[in-house]
Amino acid sequence: MIEVEVHQQLRAFLREQGAPVWPHHLTMARLVARAFRLQRSALIQAGPPSGLYGCHRLSYLLPAMVWPEPVIVVAPQKLQQRLLAVEIPRLKQWMVASKPIHKGDRWPSPRFDGILIMTPEAWLTDRLTRQQLPNGILTLVDAADDLETHIRDSLSCRLTADHWQALMLARPEQSSLVRETLVQLTHKLFQHPPNPYGCYPLDQPEKQALLTLYQALQTSPRAIADASSPTDSCGADVASFSKAMGDTLEDCPVWQLLFTHLQQTNHLAWATLSRRQGQFTLHSAPIDVAPRMQLVWQQQPFVLVGGALDQQSEATIYRERLGLPDLTCVKFAPDRRHESVQLYLPDRLPMPNTPQFQTAMLAEIRSILALTPTGNGLIVLLVNDVPLKAQVGAALAAEYGSRVQVERTCPDETGILVTGWRYWREQQAVLPLPQLLVVTTLPIPSLEHPLVAARVAYYKSRRLNWFTHYLLPETLNELQRAIAPLRQEQGIVALLDSRVNHRSYGHHILTALSPYNRLGYLDGTSFAEPNVSY
Repeated sequence: MIEVEVHQQLRAFLREQGAPVWPHHLTMARLVARAFRLQRSALIQAGPPSGLYGCHRLSYLLPAMVWPEPVIVVAPQKLQQRLLAVEIPRLKQWMVASKPIHKGDRWPSPRFDGILIMTPEAWLTDRLTRQQLPNGILTLVDAADDLETHIRDSLSCRLTADHWQALMLARPEQSSLVRETLVQLTHKLFQHPPNPYGCYPLDQPEKQALLTLYQALQTSPRAIADASSPTDSCGADVASFSKAMGDTLEDCPVWQLLFTHLQQTNHLAWATLSRRQGQFTLHSAPIDVAPRMQLVWQQQPFVLVGGALDQQSEATIYRERLGLPDLTCVKFAPDRRHESVQLYLPDRLPMPNTPQFQTAMLAEIRSILALTPTGNGLIVLLVNDVPLKAQVGAALAAEYGSRVQVERTCPDETGILVTGWRYWREQQAVLPLPQLLVVTTLPIPSLEHPLVAARVAYYKSRRLNWFTHYLLPETLNELQRAIAPLRQEQGIVALLDSRVNHRSYGHHILTALSPYNRLGYLDGTSFAEPNVSY
């Protein structure tokens, strides 16, 4: 069987290459090989470290190269670069038989029997609209931590100022109404007070103005040929709605999709403003992607591989949010010998939602920085709140000068980097490995963010527990990915959010951080070689 062949070849390869030790290499390789043989879908949580730090990818690449039939590997662009430059050449050089590798967004040829490497965007576009890839080809999706975001982006619509001009060209008889609607929306949207997030959900009067425009366009179906949008395409579900919408807006598919989204309760519409230019961009996207993906999962067997997708090994919430069917689920436990961090969790800090928190938090950060050796490496301060991030950076820069940088791509190796969660997640692979990561507050999505509030309202309307279905999974996923780089050197994570100690969900946070060695206090010896207890 292929499981036996894969086990033997991978074991021999690891012994010869001296590859990084990951205790689950052979087990995962057999699971993937079994999924290939039985054509049964599987979900594998490889555990931290995830992202570009993951060392588990040999465990699915070798089965894909041994399997005699074609395989599709879906991976983000940065991960593709590593696969094509490092992992796959090592395997091809070692293996006797070589399988053709192709990178692209279309099926190479009818007789192709190799590995097709695609981005999530290209794969989702095909599965949701073009349907040019053959059905039944086993598909392996890596970095599935971000899959829901990729799906939502593929189903979204983005409408800029250029699209208004395109609509006026396509409907000259309605150009006055289009222009009046644009002026009306501009006036309404710019009355919203500025917020740190720069986005504003469309309220009912704003939606009504767009729907009034839609009704007028329906009564005037004449079109100018080839007047489609000059900039971005509108997402992946234009075709699925074209029949229901009729032929009135086939020449402007962005508008066609936006008007359809406005009439569906499962979609969120919002605007981002450019106050300096006096322009706005309209967006719409589904809140729940599961209904659209249920048909996609039926088109082929698949293997999803991620870092830490769900707290449970069965990945109940993750599967529900993506509309996944019944499948084999496996969650690997982290290796205490190589993936443990040192966790400092002070107990007497005020709660983050109190006026005293900012002063106490800055005092604690100053105490930690005073104990940290200057030349040992980068220090990263994660601040989730947008205004607070700038305040922390300014306060520390007054004491530490140019060592303090706010979201700088090339900080000094011994500098102090103040950053938000998203920036840290996107840049951590190219930044120096930090000796210390200070988490000021948990990355719980803020209800002050208009889009977060809209998603919470949607879960409430369905009588679902919005915290356990949305906020908590997002928090745990972000937290585990943030600390992944420090697991390489068993670095120190200082968590200054007292909610871990005093809220019922605190044990979920500690479980997500494990394995860790808890530190009761910090002193100069804490930054020496870690002494991990098991």
